[in-house]
Amino acid sequence: MTKKIARNIITNANIYLNGKNFLGRAEEVKLPDIATVVQEHKALGKIGKVELPYGFDKMEGEIKWNGLYPEAAKLVANPFKVYQLQLRASVVRYAGSGRQDEVPLVVTLSVNFKKSPLGTFKQLEAPDLNSEYGCTYVKMMLDGEEILELDVDNNVFRVDGQDMLADYNANIGG
Repeated sequence: MTKKIARNIITNANIYLNGKNFLGRAEEVKLPDIATVVQEHKALGKIGKVELPYGFDKMEGEIKWNGLYPEAAKLVANPFKVYQLQLRASVVRYAGSGRQDEVPLVVTLSVNFKKSPLGTFKQLEAPDLNSEYGCTYVKMMLDGEEILELDVDNNVFRVDGQDMLADYNANIGG
């Protein structure tokens, strides 16, 4: 029996900052990594060591702008404010018989900018304008289905709609 190979190809994306459309103004967006903080566990009588998850590392990302846009520069200049950053992408799904459909990928983040670019200027070259941000909340939805949600301020971690911290929150009274 042959297996069906499906491919989900992200073809393009757009970003919104506090609901404002920045179509065509960002060259690249680096979304944060969800990295688990682990602690090594070793014990007498055991033949090896293991790493156990203890939480999540800080989340950081970056937006590489393709020009200087005052409406964006005014937002990223304020490190004390938290903004909603949303990335909306189009995912084309292919199977053995060809293109099946095209669905939305939406990633919503709560970010505060920690690096406000003034730029590196060179003759006849576009300036380097990269805004770095910290992130406390991320939610990823593919075709209306929740992939993951992580909210470090409110102890929320959900994967495929399942509350991964239900016992933890009950244990600490959260």
